Amino acid sequence: MGAIGFRLENSKARERAKVSVGELAGLLVAVFWAVLVTLLAVVLVRLSRVLKEATVLVSAVTEQAVPLLTDAGAAVRSANEQLERVDEITANVQDAAANANALSSTVAATLGGPLVKVAAFSYGVRKAVAKQQSGAPAVPGQVGEREELARLIRAEVRAATAPRNGLLSRVRRAVRG
Repeated sequence: MGAIGFRLENSKARERAKVSVGELAGLLVAVFWAVLVTLLAVVLVRLSRVLKEATVLVSAVTEQAVPLLTDAGAAVRSANEQLERVDEITANVQDAAANANALSSTVAATLGGPLVKVAAFSYGVRKAVAKQQSGAPAVPGQVGEREELARLIRAEVRAATAPRNGLLSRVRRAVRG
């Protein structure tokens, strides 16, 4: 009975161990879902870590960006103040240049005329002295020299009495206000 009993028990175990195709398919689907859920759980854990790190990173950037923006605003305000000062300096230099130009024109007009007259007078004196030393008469004897002298005198008188509508007089009026 030993061998028969073993066979009998063995056949009963086989009958119990037989699994239908439906049961096997169900078992495979269950194992697949268990693996899938495990993989999804791992992915979700890693995703939560990444999101926590991103949150920390964003908060750190925000903490550093606010002071930087404040400093940038202060730098822009300072640059605007400096530009306003440069504008004022530029305007003052421009006024000073205009005043220097007007002053040089005024000095040239004021001293230029008398200096030309002094130069003409000294030229005349030199010519007269040179003629006297050479023995020629002091008063021009020729008609052409007299006419030339009369023409020069008339030109000087016209220049002294001419109306002041030139560029120099306009500059003087602009400077006086």
